[in-house]
Amino acid sequence: QEQVAESGGGSVQIGGSLRLSCVASGFTYSAACVAWFRQPPGKEREGVAALYTGSGKTYYLDVEQGRFSISQDVPQNTVFLDLSNLQTGDTAMYYCEAEGHCPPMTARQALGTAVYGNWGRGTQDRVSS
Repeated sequence: QEQVAESGGGSVQIGGSLRLSCVASGFTYSAACVAWFRQPPGKEREGVAALYTGSGKTYYLDVEQGRFSISQDVPQNTVFLDLSNLQTGDTAMYYCEAEGHCPPMTARQALGTAVYGNWGRGTQDRVSS
């Protein structure tokens, strides 16, 4: 059974950093794509970063490129999202999504929800002053 599980959320002060982890199990990991989404309170979910596990190709939401970094530990089937210089607007639930066999995609598709069939429960990040 294909599953993803997030961890690493927490409370930080403005300017702080967090590392989120997503473990993908039950996948043919080398053929998968994994994306991180965030959903601030009262707002829609939006993709912030995506990764093709086989090629290592990455996509980012333009406004967050430079603050967010997606990477992977292939032997551990784990994808990370490093968040830096966090601001109060980054307070959100962060979700990992994955798909086992990903077609070639544009950045817009990779950061959209339509392609992914496996969602985690999310991890909460809170940024305070």
